Amino acid sequence: MSAEISLEDLKDRYGRVSRIEGGHGLKRHLACLGIRIDKRICKVASQPFRGPVVVEVDGKQVAMGRGMCRKIWVVEE
Repeated sequence: MSAEISLEDLKDRYGRVSRIEGGHGLKRHLACLGIRIDKRICKVASQPFRGPVVVEVDGKQVAMGRGMCRKIWVVEE
């Protein structure tokens, strides 16, 4: 089994969300975006110079900041 890495460190591949670090507000916001524990997620693009990260979940693309990505832990598939 692969080790957990943050979503920020995922290299344009698929992963499965293993845990989310943060409070209820962050978890609720991510749930509204479709990002939950055990969901399959793909990092589509990562903008240079600390720009947003684009991920795909359930066929939808979402852009989020790197701080939020650091709180989402995935296992590479």
